[in-house]
Amino acid sequence: MLDRVLVVEDDETVRTLLRFLLEDESIQVVEASSGTQAVERFDAEVFDLVLLDIRLPGMSGFDVCRHIRRKSNVPVIMVTAQQDSHDVVTGLEIGADDYVTKPFNDRELMARVRVQLRRRGGETDLERLTVAN
Repeated sequence: MLDRVLVVEDDETVRTLLRFLLEDESIQVVEASSGTQAVERFDAEVFDLVLLDIRLPGMSGFDVCRHIRRKSNVPVIMVTAQQDSHDVVTGLEIGADDYVTKPFNDRELMARVRVQLRRRGGETDLERLTVAN
């Protein structure tokens, strides 16, 4: 089964680049261009990972991350131009699993995505084994 990633990015060029990078790794991509749209899609579908910008129309990436954390432990990687240490700390403290600044290195970002998907898969397998015992 393909991994599913929600890409939340208001810049169409960046969103398209992320989609191409993920699809090149055989990852299914669902896109959202606003915080509001991201929450609607997250609530309606199941995802293995969320790539999330901070500065979004509708609601901020921080608010989207808080919404996700109230419902799920799905990995969240903040992908944003915000390099201020306050934003990095805030993102991590509200529940993001990683933080990548733009412009990003494609190979590094995809390595971080694979790490989170691997961890997610490992946790799912562990949970299934624990329930079976």
